[in-house]
Amino acid sequence: MSPAAAAVPCDDRIRSYDDFARVHAYLLAAAGVPPSLHQRLYRKLADEVFDGGESFAVEPCEGGRQRRLVLASETPLGRESDVFLVDHAWSFRLSDALKQLREVPGLAERMSALMCVDLDRRTEIEESDEQDREMSGGLEHVLQVVQKERTRTQEKGSDFAAWLELEELGIDDDMLVSLDLSANFPNLVALNLWGNKLQDPEKIMQEIRKCGRLKALWLNENPILNQGIDKAVLDGLPELEIYNSHFTRKAREWALGFCGNMVGADNPCSSVESISLDNIATLDLSDRCIHKLPEVFCPSKLSSLSNLNIRGNPLDQVPGDDLLNLFSGFTQLQELEVDIPGPLGNSALPILEALPNLTLLNGVNALSIAESGKHVVDSALQPRVPEWSPEESLAERVIGAMWLYLMTYRLADEEKVDETPVWYVMDELGSAIRHSDDANFRIAPFLFMPEGKLASAISYTILWPVGDVHTGDECTRDFLFGIGEDKQRSARLTAWFHTPENYFIQEFRKYQEQLQSTGICPSTKEKPSTKSLRPSDGRALRVFTDIPQVDEFLTRPEFVLTTDPKDADIIWVSMQVDSELKSSLELTDQQYTNQFPFEACLVMKHHLADTIHKAWGSPEWLQPTYNLETHLSQLIGDYCVRKQDNMDNLWIMKPWNMARTIDTTVTGDLSAIIRLMETGPKICQKYIECPALFQGRKFDIRYIVLVRSICPLEIFLSDVFWVRLANNQYTLEKTSLFEYETHFTVMNYTGRMNHMNTPEFVKEFEKEHQVKWLDIHESICNMIRRVFESASAVHPEMQNTFSRAIYGVDVMLDNRFKPKILEVTYCPDCTRACKYDTSAVVGNQGAIRGSDFFNTVFGCLFLDDLTNVSPL
Repeated sequence: MSPAAAAVPCDDRIRSYDDFARVHAYLLAAAGVPPSLHQRLYRKLADEVFDGGESFAVEPCEGGRQRRLVLASETPLGRESDVFLVDHAWSFRLSDALKQLREVPGLAERMSALMCVDLDRRTEIEESDEQDREMSGGLEHVLQVVQKERTRTQEKGSDFAAWLELEELGIDDDMLVSLDLSANFPNLVALNLWGNKLQDPEKIMQEIRKCGRLKALWLNENPILNQGIDKAVLDGLPELEIYNSHFTRKAREWALGFCGNMVGADNPCSSVESISLDNIATLDLSDRCIHKLPEVFCPSKLSSLSNLNIRGNPLDQVPGDDLLNLFSGFTQLQELEVDIPGPLGNSALPILEALPNLTLLNGVNALSIAESGKHVVDSALQPRVPEWSPEESLAERVIGAMWLYLMTYRLADEEKVDETPVWYVMDELGSAIRHSDDANFRIAPFLFMPEGKLASAISYTILWPVGDVHTGDECTRDFLFGIGEDKQRSARLTAWFHTPENYFIQEFRKYQEQLQSTGICPSTKEKPSTKSLRPSDGRALRVFTDIPQVDEFLTRPEFVLTTDPKDADIIWVSMQVDSELKSSLELTDQQYTNQFPFEACLVMKHHLADTIHKAWGSPEWLQPTYNLETHLSQLIGDYCVRKQDNMDNLWIMKPWNMARTIDTTVTGDLSAIIRLMETGPKICQKYIECPALFQGRKFDIRYIVLVRSICPLEIFLSDVFWVRLANNQYTLEKTSLFEYETHFTVMNYTGRMNHMNTPEFVKEFEKEHQVKWLDIHESICNMIRRVFESASAVHPEMQNTFSRAIYGVDVMLDNRFKPKILEVTYCPDCTRACKYDTSAVVGNQGAIRGSDFFNTVFGCLFLDDLTNVSPL
């Protein structure tokens, strides 16, 4: 959902429609509200009119795990004929979500009911129903059911096939034996024993084998299925075509007739001659576990077939091209449902090319698919429904389910944009609006400012029809309005639907192969040629800066600060030194700056990962990292493979270019990962679930790298580094993921910071883990060298003779004490920690203090003084 921003030109209270239109002009345009509805919207906002309940009704669906919204009014709604207010039931910053659910009275109860995760509160009713079923499942009742079917069969004649439905009647082994089904139904072709209490394989097989003409048998949800009866059933029943809803290898006309609604309890059809496949127009073969279609599935037998559903079948014993050739022979076929990717290929477009007579593919107009260039088309995807374990509290259940319901906006005024987005849940009416690619409603968040100021804003969601809606129609919205395949629409639908995993796994495998074949092996043969800038006349180098730490700590006599940038030898600023800044400050290309061109390849997180991938492929020291703007499908594939292999699946979301962990989230929820894309571009990186700990807490280390040249590479490591400790003990409890001070070590440089004197840390760490810090330090140095070699090899355009820079490199150790690169920060960000004095424990000249940091930096970069730095 697009962020809502507010530019407010007036402080007056909204007293008229003209005031409303003027103050909210930007918001109305951003929300896309049709101008014809502006005045009606104003009246409803001003009078707080929530009249949606008069027009709509909320109904349960998906077995009570979801709700849907339908138009209940007898009067149809025309396109853009009305607008409705939807209240927000819950608004929060993500870090506060769990706390609010635990502390705000009634919030968890309301949200759990709204998100349908409180179903076990109906336990008493369910137990009562179960008792009723048990009572009805007595032998006497079962005998009545059997006798009724026997009487019906006898009335039809001795040759009439029998179809016996004994579903969920509490039948146990002895009861089944006592029914003597083979004697009472000598021509039994279908037996449904779904949901009973059968558990003795030998006893059950003894009875089933007697029914040798069975063509369909259902033993689903019986204890016996856990004891390996399947092979015995298939071997013991020579004519069986359907077993537990799946096709067997013997499936022929009878099975196809069953799926085409020609065969059933009223027409069991024991003989093939009585089944006319050429009369079947609609055939639903979905989820039948078909590996190879029956031979009778052919155009000559199914000459009238116009609607076919083959979803959920592997169909892996016939090449996809052969299947397409087979389907192309069904000249009457107009509607097809099939997994994409799947047995017919990975893309919708080749299917349409092979089947030009199709009008609908997966419920979507074939012409619109061709025009949009969609690859994955799946309007009939199964929705994700909330899952939870009985021991979870209501608050924990809501946290797990909320990503199916959340929406977001970001506050702004004329001065700044809020760095932290607001998430919210619409009320019961709004939350019941489900997704459709062909939606008949549109919604948008809206801030109403009755006082004309952002401080008075009340948040709503507004709802209006974008098509004609009739009584009883489901009211739907497009969850990804305005997002097409160019923005990974099909992959992003995975947040709400079970999309085809095979496609994403294939994309992940291809990406893996690509990374493994990548690697340009950076060369470091060329020797650096930088030299000291110390003037021959002994004058001090003039430095212009806007960074307070430089102004305070640079005290070496070889440098003097100046307030005139034109007069400076060195420009050391927090701003980007681009052509516009150079022009405004009248800078020349002969002045040294603290920035290298194109340094974004290091300091922006998505570019850093891309640079390393191009240079080294997938090195151990870089956690699996995906730019979600371009590689969401590959990330989903990686997630699915890890889930299949029962591997850890915790990920960290990081904005491309924000520091101090702003808008950074740790989660193992795939829906959350995808939804978090809505608050800005991010990378998704495999979380280091088992880090090295210090006294039970997470930590990372900020190293400072001094760069004199990129090509050839000439870098130095400052002997000062900073250890940053989390405030809380480390844990992977799900609820801890909302605890900032457990999983993060940088507290925005304010409040409760946990820095530690470096020598003390090293001494205690060596003692705790029985390791030598210098060995760890060496491996860290090697990794840092490779990071900058990546930039040198992949982006030689970074090189500039008049550039000198420092970069912060954040490193974390895993529990094997192997270093992992977290990020590289540019000069202003990497110097904030200088105010925290610490002592060095490595280097060639002993310890220094943090307050002497810039004397060391400037000495190395501009005077070739290598005191308190180490060449890398």
